[in-house]
Amino acid sequence: TDTLDASGEVTATHDMGGVGIDEVRAAAATLTGDIEQVPPMVSAVRVGGRRLHELAREGEEVEREARPVTVHRFGVEATDDPLVYRATVVCSSGTYVRTLAADLGTALGGGAHLRRLRRTAVGSFTDADAHPVDEIVVLPPAEGLRVYPAVPVGERTAAMVAHGRVLTEADLPVDGDGPWRVLDTTGALLAVYERRAPDRLKPAVVLPA
Repeated sequence: TDTLDASGEVTATHDMGGVGIDEVRAAAATLTGDIEQVPPMVSAVRVGGRRLHELAREGEEVEREARPVTVHRFGVEATDDPLVYRATVVCSSGTYVRTLAADLGTALGGGAHLRRLRRTAVGSFTDADAHPVDEIVVLPPAEGLRVYPAVPVGERTAAMVAHGRVLTEADLPVDGDGPWRVLDTTGALLAVYERRAPDRLKPAVVLPA
């Protein structure tokens, strides 16, 4: 197996012929959960005021601090090629899946790289919600934040929300810590509220009327 850099150049060659699906799955398990990951040189992370991908284009490589990320699922399946595996990853924002593939190879005592990467979901949106660029659909704000519970309010509470007032559960009957989408009687998004104290609900975002 060859290890490639950002430009596709081969930087190392490893004999991974003795690695099987059981070993790959065991290695993937060590990269599941709360882990730390070093951002790749082709990322947009800033170091010393410069983005890493800018430095990479100039042929520079600098030290990067590891960052905490969460890999909720790292599933691996075998394919017809004994050196190629199909992976399904569910992860937190900020996770570099290409780096995850490289770390998997390291955990196996060799190297690995990602052949193809396809994002199938972002939050509550999946590839079933996708449209071609020439058929783009602009969603209303309430739909864009559909991952948050919706709380419809009447005119009295809507007026307080419009002014960014701190509310109580008597004004906004909710459970948990939020955030919540606060909607008017037509279903339009007024604001996003969060719990800041046991009976104090404050706006994180208030949309202009």
